[in-house]
Amino acid sequence: MYPLIRNRRLRASESIRRLVRETTLTPDDFLVPLFVTEGKGIKEEIPSMPNYFRLSLDNLEKEVKELWKMGLCSVLLFVKVDDKLKDNKGTEALNPNGLMQRAIKTVKNACPQMLVMTDVALDPFSAYGHDGIVAEGEILNDETAEVLAEMSISHAKAGADFVAPSDMMDGRILIIREALEEEGFINTGIMAYSAKYASAFYGPFRDALDSAPVDIADVPKDKKTYQMDYANRYDAIKETQMDIDEGADIVMVKPGLCYLDIVREIKNEVEVPVAVYQVSGEYAMVKAAAEKGWLDHDAVMLEQLTAIKRAGADIIASYFAKDFIRTLG
Repeated sequence: MYPLIRNRRLRASESIRRLVRETTLTPDDFLVPLFVTEGKGIKEEIPSMPNYFRLSLDNLEKEVKELWKMGLCSVLLFVKVDDKLKDNKGTEALNPNGLMQRAIKTVKNACPQMLVMTDVALDPFSAYGHDGIVAEGEILNDETAEVLAEMSISHAKAGADFVAPSDMMDGRILIIREALEEEGFINTGIMAYSAKYASAFYGPFRDALDSAPVDIADVPKDKKTYQMDYANRYDAIKETQMDIDEGADIVMVKPGLCYLDIVREIKNEVEVPVAVYQVSGEYAMVKAAAEKGWLDHDAVMLEQLTAIKRAGADIIASYFAKDFIRTLG
């Protein structure tokens, strides 16, 4: 007890603070999301995500080489699909020469050791901006899951190390795992978006891929019938455990900062790696406030990233990955 115990002794200098620090960040913690678009020589800044870009395949090649040199060894690929290729069944998603498939090959050719994860969902390919097939005002679960399994096989054939289903359809992890096994892709991993909430923080991401739900009759205006209610906590444990039972190798909580209680709950319950997606809205808020001079960009970024890891994240998918590396000097 005081005065024999003085907690401030362990805070007295930067050296002692570093020595006893419980949570530290390294480049190995990060999964880097990348947005890919058609064309050549394109590096197009996303207006709502300052200093983040849509990349054509030639610039994707340059980017992954740069990431590797920086010590960042894992990427998560998303594609922006031309409107004329979109329909209600995700047909273009299964094209063996589609943009995602070519993006996977581009990364692997440029940097064979780079770990490649791929987004598996219909929304970038959907004429309606939904993660599943739309029929009579509903999102069809089982029919969508079958397409997602075909997508996963296509990505595996192109060279993906992990597929990352982000759709929140029931049972899709089992269907994907069985399909991969049947096709001989026994070593292709699955990172399941297990606790993905219906969040308002996704806006800039949907700008990046032009994948927001469309406002027309007989199409749901939001994704609340399949993404989770942000008021719920126990659902996250159930959803995550089901994904693990169905064959998920890694589970994810999305978004990050407002859901750190969920991250800790899941970390305490499961025995697989836990990923957290620090989403586009979280990134955009820091960038915007920093541009206004209202907060210290690097200090807030590091505090948020540390909080995510402290809560239990083994992997952090973050648009701040390169900014973090820069702080290492």
